[in-house]
Amino acid sequence: MALRVGVIGGGQLARMMIAPAVELGVELRVLAEEPGMAAALAATAVGDYHDVDTVLAFARDVDVITFDHEHVPQHVLTALEQDGAAVRPGSAALAVAQDKLVLRARMAELRVPQPEWAAVSDATELQRFIDEHGGRAVVKTPRGGYDGKGVRVVTAATEAADWFTALNEDARGGMLLVEELVQFRRELAQQVARRPSGETRVYPLAETVQRGGVCAEAIAPAPGATEQLVRAAADLGVLIAEALGVTGMLAVELFETGDGRILVNELAMRPHNSGHWSQDGAVTGQFEQHLRAVLDLPLGDTAATQPWAAMVNILGGPTEGSMDARIGPAMAGHPHAKIHTYGKAPRPGRKVGHVNVAGDDLDDVVYEARAAASVFLD
Repeated sequence: MALRVGVIGGGQLARMMIAPAVELGVELRVLAEEPGMAAALAATAVGDYHDVDTVLAFARDVDVITFDHEHVPQHVLTALEQDGAAVRPGSAALAVAQDKLVLRARMAELRVPQPEWAAVSDATELQRFIDEHGGRAVVKTPRGGYDGKGVRVVTAATEAADWFTALNEDARGGMLLVEELVQFRRELAQQVARRPSGETRVYPLAETVQRGGVCAEAIAPAPGATEQLVRAAADLGVLIAEALGVTGMLAVELFETGDGRILVNELAMRPHNSGHWSQDGAVTGQFEQHLRAVLDLPLGDTAATQPWAAMVNILGGPTEGSMDARIGPAMAGHPHAKIHTYGKAPRPGRKVGHVNVAGDDLDDVVYEARAAASVFLD
């Protein structure tokens, strides 16, 4: 009988696990939030991942539970574990990815380099932090933010007044996270795979480009990265994966400062946008690797297959016509490009697909990926 992996969440990350699952002979089952989502091809159930009974019923038909996102509540994760489900990553690890205040405190315990930060409960505390850090700071809601949501650069506490009001109206209370505004030269991402038995593998360090808080491009390996930087990022990724007990893929998002230091920005415990290049640029792509890892199968080789790989996101899509109508022209004009679409309706700022190109010339690879992605935009 085939091994059965249950994925909670029907988005594009679950969708991109389908092909490697077929190749590995793994039965993939998906609990989608609603019909017609990106992973509809593998959606065996539709339901609310906040509902314990719904999730427990789904989990009892699979060997392992994993995730398309990190939003499943802790009480649901705990109920799964108490029911005997193999939850990977587990509730303790996901707690760190789900709450940025927990993340910062845990990284501090591990003595991991990160931006200066504080938990603030009112405008006075926030203003004090801003004043002590050069008059500007980054404020974040601890939970629920992604792709630039729940993040603001502020010069005065009044710019977060609505968030404090929402905290005061919430019976549970709460705090905001404030961080120093890091003067970084670029952003990097380190992907690590870890299986329950402890085996780890690291991918080549990637450089990422963010636009409007959304990952727009990734290049691997990170151009100009020194051996020292590459080794430090890999060691940091493995340290975090092991200390937190991560199982599956871990993406460690990093700032590289002007003096060559790296600081941890955020973590994602699943396949991640910054690792999409590996689908067509590494021996083992991150989606296959995630399945291997959560099933505790031997991990695959993470080496790059070409000197360079570039990923460019298709953000928004065409304002007229469908994504499908653009696939043929994109293929014809850019035969070296690998095009991945998500089955989503175009919408401003929405991730509706991405393009990967791998080759031996960095400029050519980046140009081709950008040009192929542009075919889907007006």
